[in-house]
Amino acid sequence: MTSNFLSLVGHFLIAMPTLTDPFFKDSVVYILAHDAEGALGLTVNLPSGLKLSDVYEQLQPDKGPLDPAHDQAIFIGGPVQPHVGFVLHEAKHNYAGTTAFGELALTASQDAILALAEGTGPNPSLLTLGHAGWSAGQLENELRENAWLSCKADPKIIFSTPVEERRSAAAALLGVDLDRLSHHVGHA
Repeated sequence: MTSNFLSLVGHFLIAMPTLTDPFFKDSVVYILAHDAEGALGLTVNLPSGLKLSDVYEQLQPDKGPLDPAHDQAIFIGGPVQPHVGFVLHEAKHNYAGTTAFGELALTASQDAILALAEGTGPNPSLLTLGHAGWSAGQLENELRENAWLSCKADPKIIFSTPVEERRSAAAALLGVDLDRLSHHVGHA
């Protein structure tokens, strides 16, 4: 790693109005890992339309329907591995395949998903299908092209803020009103 490398671990990436990629338009991405080799994150404000009960019925067809009290929305975490479920949660919880990233952890194993369905899983949590990934230098190039704003993340926005307010709440951490940003790119 070079001495001038600035890691964005624990930060939000907030899509600028000019970012039109369908996977990231109007998105907020929580960055879990970022080094000279690339970056890994989860989009935290894009519901998939699926619920945990939809997945539970496939994982445990003999168990019957999921208790509605344990159901939760599943988000599209990003375009990488879109058929893999990931659970973002506080690092104090540990399951098979859990990797801690500071105060939060990511689990990609079925035991965490089943624990959520049974009401014994990590709370709070965010369940996603897929994740976002950038190769070496890719995210830095996107930042230079003003595709993203970045700021230190607040887990309350991930876990407690209504999904439709997450992008504006993340931008507010920077004192930015997204409605006042230009949709045009310019260079000085």
